[in-house]
Amino acid sequence: MSLLVAPSILSADFSRLGEEVRRAEKAKADWIHVDVMDGHFVPNLTIGAPVVKSLRGTTDLPLDVHLMIEDPDRYLSDFANAGADYITVHQEACTHLQRTLSHIRSLGKKAGVALNPATSEETLHYVLKDIDLVLVMSVNPGFGGQKFINEILPKIKRMRALLDQAGNTEARISVDGGITLDTAKLVAENGACVVVAGNSVYGAPDINKAIADLQATPRPAFNQSADKLKQTIS
Repeated sequence: MSLLVAPSILSADFSRLGEEVRRAEKAKADWIHVDVMDGHFVPNLTIGAPVVKSLRGTTDLPLDVHLMIEDPDRYLSDFANAGADYITVHQEACTHLQRTLSHIRSLGKKAGVALNPATSEETLHYVLKDIDLVLVMSVNPGFGGQKFINEILPKIKRMRALLDQAGNTEARISVDGGITLDTAKLVAENGACVVVAGNSVYGAPDINKAIADLQATPRPAFNQSADKLKQTIS
């Protein structure tokens, strides 16, 4: 089974985002990854719900919206109404994570949780059945183009085991940061089925080849149970 590729528009040309999203879709990307930053939870500042709404009108691909913001509960409805398919919040930003995940699902969206490199997967032990996606950060969040942190690889494997032990075999694990062909192979071997790729897609001389090469990354059999969900989001 192929690795799912979610090009990150953080590395795209912001002066023509719609065109950049369509370019990724034409190259057969699986999702579009949208980083929302507030300048507080992370030092960078990017886009909000109105831009997500505009992007929704440019593509039929699932929009994977990653909220790197403080107090994300205040904005869940805004991003749901804007057309997000996955809404991912940071464990570090949520006081009542289970309630936040339930809220996301009540809005008809897939609920994701992101973990910074220093955050243990054990912090999610009480919400394992409430998660549709775990986003493992393989760089410190806030900026694109950073070097992959190899020490997160065991976390991916442990996270997959925890989800499976809880009976949530359909939950996906995505990895964000420093993704190349080499690191994509490593994360797939450890249990990831989605990679968020910025510079390796939008900075490539041939976006079609870049996406196809990442998708061709082999995945172990244990890591394919989430594929049945691929057609549930459109």
